[in-house]
Amino acid sequence: MAKNYFDLTGNVAIVTGASTGLGVQMAKALANQGATVVCMARRQNLIDEVAAELHETYGVEAVGIRCDITDTDNVNSAIDQVMEKYGRIDILINNAGTGAVAPAEDITDEQFDNEFSIDLFGSFKMCRAVAKKAMIPAGYGRIINIASMYGLVGNKVAPASPYHAAKGGLVNLTRALAAEWGVKGITVNCICPGYFYSPLTRETLDSEFFQANAKTMIPMERYGNEGELDTTAIFLSSPMTTYVTGAVIPVDGGYTSM
Repeated sequence: MAKNYFDLTGNVAIVTGASTGLGVQMAKALANQGATVVCMARRQNLIDEVAAELHETYGVEAVGIRCDITDTDNVNSAIDQVMEKYGRIDILINNAGTGAVAPAEDITDEQFDNEFSIDLFGSFKMCRAVAKKAMIPAGYGRIINIASMYGLVGNKVAPASPYHAAKGGLVNLTRALAAEWGVKGITVNCICPGYFYSPLTRETLDSEFFQANAKTMIPMERYGNEGELDTTAIFLSSPMTTYVTGAVIPVDGGYTSM
């Protein structure tokens, strides 16, 4: 009997930061494989638009639930809403994030705190709530944290020390949760994207300086295209991906190979 290794029909997936950019792309990828998709972000109008597009394009059920991942009560309430509606959460993609760019000596306490509140602590709050309320009781789950290649290396072209620190923390948080929850049937893995266009990065990536830098620093000599993150997310979301946990996968055109 033939197997469809990446069929997500019947799975309920949450994607945070699903209002724009990579979050929308990964939400579409999961919907394309048949998953029910819960889009979470702070702007209700945008996630409602994304959910409507997913339903219309892929014929799956999709809904937008507002969630500020820095607010513990809001996170718990949002997860409760999903459980009340669907009774299960199979996949969590922690994609919501931000980025403070400035020389380290000029970074303010507020910038550093904000970076950690969103990129690291916010992701932990989502993991904690989803695991406790859904995945541990079910004995099954797929958690995918979206870090960054900057969580693996430093850089000289866009000083962003809080971002490096927070994303590096998310990389090792992934390993810690994988070690703790592996026996509970939950896999926890991490994707480290390279340079992809998003509303936060477009102006920077289109600059002549960054275009020239890409030719030097990226073996493939280009940025990531829309959709090139999708297959990694689908692979790690699959019920058939049973023996991969604690993995950190760069999708960066080879940036971190040098």
